[in-house]
Amino acid sequence: MPEHLVVIGNGMAGMRMVETLLQLAPERYRITVIGSEAQGNYNRIQLSPVLGGEKSFQDTLIHAPEWYQQQGIRLLAGEKVLAVDVQQRQLTTERRRLNWDRLVFATGAEPRLPAIPGIEQPHVGGFRTLRDVERMLALDGPVVVLGGGLLGIEAAAALRLRGREVTLVHRHRWLLDRQLDETAGGLLAKALTQRGIRCRPGAGIRCIHSDSVTLTSGETLPASDVVIAIGVQPAIAVARKAGIPCAQGILVDRQLRSALPGIWALGECCEISGETFGLLAPCLAQAEVLAHQLADMPIADFHPQAQGTRLKVTGIDIFSVGETGSAPGSRSLTASDPLSQHYRRLVLRDGKLTGAILYGDTSAAASLLQHLQRSAPVTEGALFGFTYPDRQSEAAESKAMNKPVMVVIGHGMVGHYFLEQLVNKQLHLRYQLVVYGEEPHSAYDRVHLSDYFSGRDAQALSLVSEDFFTRHDIELRCHEKVTHIDRQRRCVRDSSGREMAWDRLVLATGSYAFVPPIPGFDADNCFVYRTLTDLDAIGARAASARRGVVIGGGLLGLEAANALKTLGLETHVVEFAPRLMAVQLDEGGAQMLRRKIEALGVTVHTATETREIETLADGSLRLHFADGGTLHSDLVLFSAGIRPRDELAREAGLTLGPRGGIVIDDGCRTSDPDIAAIGECALWQGQIFGLVAPGYQMARVLASTLADEPAAFTGADMSTKLKLLGVDVASLGDAHGRSEGSQSYHWTNGPQEIYKKIVVSADGKRLLGAVLVGDSSEYSELQQMMLNAIPLPPQPESLILPRTSGAPTKALGVAALPESAQICSCHNVSKGDICHAVSNGCGDMASLKSVTKAATGCGGCSALVKQVMEHQLAAQGVEVRKDVCEHFAWSRQQLYHLVRVGRIKTFEQLLTQHGRGHGCEICKPLAASIFASCWNDYLLKPQHLPLQETNDRYFANIQKDGSYSVVPRIPGGEITPQGLIAIGQVAERFNLYSKITGGQRIDLFGAALDQLPAIWQALLDAGFETGHAYGKSLRTVKSCVGSSWCRYGVQDSTGFAIQLENRYKGLRAPHKIKMAVSGCTRECAEAQSKDIGVIATENGWNLYVCGNGGMKPRHADLFASDLDEQTLIRYVDRLLMFYIRTADRLQRTSVWMDNLEGGLEYLREVVIHDSLGIGAELEQEMQQVVDSWQCEWRTTLASPDRLRLFRATLNSDEPDETLQWQRERGQIRPATAPQTGTLPLPQEPWSDICTLEAIPPQAGIGARLGGQRIALFRFDDVIYALDDNEPGTNASVMSRGILGDAAGEPIVISPLYKQRFRLRDGIALDGADLQLRCWPVRIVSGRVLVGSEPLAVGRLSVAEAS
Repeated sequence: MPEHLVVIGNGMAGMRMVETLLQLAPERYRITVIGSEAQGNYNRIQLSPVLGGEKSFQDTLIHAPEWYQQQGIRLLAGEKVLAVDVQQRQLTTERRRLNWDRLVFATGAEPRLPAIPGIEQPHVGGFRTLRDVERMLALDGPVVVLGGGLLGIEAAAALRLRGREVTLVHRHRWLLDRQLDETAGGLLAKALTQRGIRCRPGAGIRCIHSDSVTLTSGETLPASDVVIAIGVQPAIAVARKAGIPCAQGILVDRQLRSALPGIWALGECCEISGETFGLLAPCLAQAEVLAHQLADMPIADFHPQAQGTRLKVTGIDIFSVGETGSAPGSRSLTASDPLSQHYRRLVLRDGKLTGAILYGDTSAAASLLQHLQRSAPVTEGALFGFTYPDRQSEAAESKAMNKPVMVVIGHGMVGHYFLEQLVNKQLHLRYQLVVYGEEPHSAYDRVHLSDYFSGRDAQALSLVSEDFFTRHDIELRCHEKVTHIDRQRRCVRDSSGREMAWDRLVLATGSYAFVPPIPGFDADNCFVYRTLTDLDAIGARAASARRGVVIGGGLLGLEAANALKTLGLETHVVEFAPRLMAVQLDEGGAQMLRRKIEALGVTVHTATETREIETLADGSLRLHFADGGTLHSDLVLFSAGIRPRDELAREAGLTLGPRGGIVIDDGCRTSDPDIAAIGECALWQGQIFGLVAPGYQMARVLASTLADEPAAFTGADMSTKLKLLGVDVASLGDAHGRSEGSQSYHWTNGPQEIYKKIVVSADGKRLLGAVLVGDSSEYSELQQMMLNAIPLPPQPESLILPRTSGAPTKALGVAALPESAQICSCHNVSKGDICHAVSNGCGDMASLKSVTKAATGCGGCSALVKQVMEHQLAAQGVEVRKDVCEHFAWSRQQLYHLVRVGRIKTFEQLLTQHGRGHGCEICKPLAASIFASCWNDYLLKPQHLPLQETNDRYFANIQKDGSYSVVPRIPGGEITPQGLIAIGQVAERFNLYSKITGGQRIDLFGAALDQLPAIWQALLDAGFETGHAYGKSLRTVKSCVGSSWCRYGVQDSTGFAIQLENRYKGLRAPHKIKMAVSGCTRECAEAQSKDIGVIATENGWNLYVCGNGGMKPRHADLFASDLDEQTLIRYVDRLLMFYIRTADRLQRTSVWMDNLEGGLEYLREVVIHDSLGIGAELEQEMQQVVDSWQCEWRTTLASPDRLRLFRATLNSDEPDETLQWQRERGQIRPATAPQTGTLPLPQEPWSDICTLEAIPPQAGIGARLGGQRIALFRFDDVIYALDDNEPGTNASVMSRGILGDAAGEPIVISPLYKQRFRLRDGIALDGADLQLRCWPVRIVSGRVLVGSEPLAVGRLSVAEAS
C-alpha cells in the first residue's frame, strides 16, 4: 500500500513540490494536502493587481479544487492544523485526526503585527491572503499603510488605484531601505507622491483609533482602514509545539530534512544555516529538491542563488539585487539622469558585481543578474555597458518593467537566427528576451560540425558575434535545461527548479539523433553524431581506435564517415537501404557516389540490416547482420536520421503529429496561440524539415509576424548541395522522377566519375528535379530554373552536357531570373535584395555579404551571388573597373602584371609607360609595395624613397605625437635572456616605453626620429634585426612552446614558427600578413585568427588560411590536413604569391578569398592542384624574394647619405620640442596637454636654410626657421615651405608626408591622418577651414632661402631653381 504523505500548507512552494513528485513517482504516495484557506492554490504575488482592480482573483488561481481530484490528491481546504504528535505520527485539525508516514511542513509565513495600541480592531489587518484583500475592499475612506517595503508599497499603490486616499508610513529615512539606497528611495517617494500617495518616512504609528492613527511624530491622520505590512515571520507555531527543532524557522538541512525522521519543511517556514526565505524563486527551487528526495531520486543540495527583486507597481520600474549599500572592500558606481528620472548603482567587490539598483530603466536587469550569478568580472564600463543610445528615447518614455517576456527554448542555429531576426526588427526593445540553451556552448554551426576534428574549436564554429547578448540586452542561460512548461501559469521551469514567467514562448528545441533499438545500442563505445559533446566523446575514443563504423548512409551518415576518416580511422558505412542517400539520389547517382567514396578508402555496406551489437571483453564491438555476417569495430556511430525534440510540447498538451513534431500553422503558431515552434521540432502540413534553411525561413516568418508584418511559411525547397568526403553531391526537387509523365535525361562521364541527371515535365518545358554527383557546377542555375519555372531550352539535355567549343551558353543566365528569385536560401536573399544593395553602393562581394548576408551560410550560392552583382552593376551602366587612382587606369592586379612582365623597376618608368601626372598617396605606396614584392630593392634608394609612407621611409611605426615605435624581430616569440636584457638596456638608455605585443614581440615607444639610427645600432649589435612592424608585410609568426615543453604538444611548433618567419620575413604584400603555429589542437597560438595558421596533428600539420583578427574578425578556413613541412611551405609559397598577384590594394587575405569566384575551393584548386599551371612560377617568385632579403636597418646604418634623412630638422640639432612626456606606471607616455611656447622667427627678412640637394627629390624634410618648425618640399625643382605641424595634432610631421598631385595641383598628404594640402597656399583640399601657413622661398646659387613672414592666403609660395 502506498505511504501516506501529508502536506501542511496549500501554498505555491508546497504545491510545486507535489506537482513535481507526481511527475517523478506518480504511484509512490497517497497524498493529503491541508490548507487553512478555503480556496485552491493561488498565486500570492498577483494579489496586488487583484487589490488594484487590474486582475480578478480567478486569474491568480494555479490549481482549482477539481485539479486535486483529477490528480488523486485529497484536499482538506479551510482546515487549520492544531497539533502534531511526532511519536504517534498523527496530526489533529479543527475537524479530524490523520495518521501520516511522511510529513511536510509548507506552512509559509504570517504577517508580523507590532504591539501598537488598537491593533486588534477589525479595520486593521495585514496584506497576505485573499481574505486580507476582501477586508480592504469592503471598507471605504482613507487608508494608512504601515511599512514601506515591497508589500506596503504595492498595497498603497493598489488602493490608490481604487481611488482611496492613502498615506504610507515607514520607520526608515527612505522607502525600500533594504533594497534601495537613499537616492533611489527618494525617487520612489517622489513617484508615489505624484500618484497622490502621501509618504511619511522616518515615522511610525504610536496608536490606532477607530477612525484615525497617531504617528510617532505626533501627527494624526484619518484612517478608516489600517494595513500592516512591516514584514512576515515563518509560521512555525504548530511545529515548535510538536517539539520539532526551530529557530526563526523550522530547522532543515539542504535536502529539506528536519532533525526528526520522516519530517521535512520547505518555503517560508523553513530555516537553513541561519537563513529564511521570503522570495518565491528559492522556495520553488526547494520544492524541486524535496520532490526528488521524497521520490528517492535525490539531486544536488539546495543553495539559494541571487534572483533580484522587482517592484510590482505598474509604471514604476525598479530592480534590485545583492549588496546595495556601502561596505568595507566594496566600490559603488552610480549614474543618474534627472530628465528621465533614471538611476543606476552598481556595487563591485574584487572586480566582480555584488549588487545593483536600477530605477526607471530596468532593461539591463537580466544582463546584470547574469553577471552577478556567475561571478563574472566587470569593469567601471558596466555602469553604462547595458544601455544603448538608440533606445534612450524609448526607455525614457516606455514602461520597461511592463515589457512582455519572450522565452526562447533552444539556442541552436535556428534559435540564434531567430534572435538575430528579432534584433533586426528592433523587437528586442519590445520584449524582454530570455533564451535557454541546453548545451554548454552557445549556438554553433552544425553544418560544418566535421571541421571540429580538423582543428576548429567551439569558438571557431560559434555563430554568436562578440557581445551579441550584452549589446542587445538578451539573457542567455547556457547549459540550463527546461524541464517543464506550465501553460496555465505561463511559466517554464529549468532543471535547477528556477521558474521564468513568459508572455510568449518560442520552441526551437531542434531534433535528436535517432538510434535504432538494436540490442547493444547503448554500449559504451556506441555514439551519436549530433553535438560538440558527442564529438568530444568520439574523439576521445578514436584516439585509441583503429576502425569505426557508421550506421546510416544518408547525408548525416556520410558526414559522420567523413569525421571518422579525418580522425584517421578505417571507416565503414552500414546502410539498411539498397543505396546511399536513398532520399536524395537515384540509383545512378548513388552508384557513382559509392564508387567515389570507396575509392577514398571508405567501405560501404548497403542493403545491410544490423541485428545486434556485441561488446567484447576488450571493449571493442562486433556487429551482427541479418545475413549472418559480422563486422568488428572499435566504435559505432549512429547516424540513422533525426526525430523532433517535442517532449516538452507533449507534456504541455500541445498538438503533435501522429509520428511526432509540434504542429504549426503558416505563422509558426502551435495549438496555443501564445506558443510558437520553429526548426526541426516543428511539423508543418505533416512535414518535418531536417535542413537549416527551412528553419531559418520559419524564424523569419515568426519574427515578421511578431512585428505585425505579413508573412507566411509556405514550405521550403529541400534541394541540397554539399561535399561528402570530398565528393560534390547535389539533389534538387523530384530527383527520382516520380511526377506523372516526367522524363529524364542522364549523362555519365565514366573516366572522371561524373553523373548528371535532370527530370523534366511531360511537355518538356519545366525542370522538376536533378541529381549531380562528381560535379555540381550547374546546381545554382538548375535550382533557379526549377524554383522560378523558367522555360527549358529546346534541348534540355544541353543543361548537363559539356559545352563544346563555340557552342552558345546553356541558359539565359541571371538576367532571366525574376526579382523575387531566392538566391540565398539560408538567409532568404532574393535577386531583388542583391540588386537593391548594389544600387546602394555595394560593389564587391565583401560589402555585399556584409549588407545582405548572402553567401555567408552554407556558401553554395557564392558564384550566383557574384553573377547577380556584376549583372546589376552592368545594368546600371557601371563598368566594373578597379582603377587604383586618377593616375593609373589599371587595377592593382594589372599594375603588378605590368611591372612583372615589363620588368619595370622605378615609379618614373611606370608613370611614363602606363600612367599620368605625379602620383599620390594611393598609387605611390602601392607601386612601392609591388616593386618590393617583385624585386625586393632597398626602399630608401633615391628612386624609391618618395614612394614610401612615413613608416616605410623611416623603418618604424609613427605614433600620434610624431614619435616612433621600434620592434625588433623575435622569430616565433623565442628570445634568450641576453636578448631580453639587451632590449631592456636599449629601452632604459633611450627612455622608451616598453610593451609586449600580441604577436609575442616587444614594442619600444617614444623614439624621436633622430634617435632611430642609434637605437637600431644598439639592437643590431645585440643580434637583432628589423621586425617589419612598420610595413604591409609579414609581421609575426606567433607560436606556443609545442612538444618541446608542453605535455599536450605533438609537434615542435616553435621551431616551425621560426622557420616560417625566417622564410617570409620582409615579404611585401597588399596588406599586412600574420601567421601562427600551434603545437596541438588546444590552439594556444590562436592560429585560426591569422592569415596563415598552422596547427600540429599526430600526422603532421593542418594548414588554415585567410583568417584575421581586428575590427572585423574572421576565423581562418581549413585548407589542407596532415601536411609535412615541405608540402606546407610549398602551399604557403604558392598561396601568398597568388595573393600578392591578384589581391586589391589594402585587401586582407580574408576579403581577397571571399571575392575570388569559387572562394576556398577555387583557391585549393589553384594552390594544391595547380589548376592554372603556375605553381612552379609562384614558388620561383617566392624563392627570389627569400634569397634577396636584407635587413633594411643594417643597410641604412651602412649608408651615410641615407642616415642624413633621419633628422627632425636638417639645419638644427635642437631636440624636437613637440615630443613631451609624462610618467605613468613607471614609464613615459605622451603628455596629455603638451606645452609649447611661442617660438621666435628670425629678425632678418630671409634665412639661409640649406642647399637644394639637401632636400630629397619628390619628398620633404623638416627645418627650422628661427625657432619655428617648417616643412620643405621639393616637387620637381620647385621648393615649397609650409608649417610642419599637422592640423588637429601637436605633431611636427608634415615634412614626412607623401607628395603628389590632384588634377594637376601639387599636394602633400599628411602622414598621420591623410589630410591633403595644396603646396602653393597650404589650404586643405578636403576642407577649406584647414590651412597650413605658407612661407615664401627663394633659391639663390643652389641655396634655399625662406622668408621670415608667412604669405597671405592666396599668394603663391613657389620658388623655381635659378
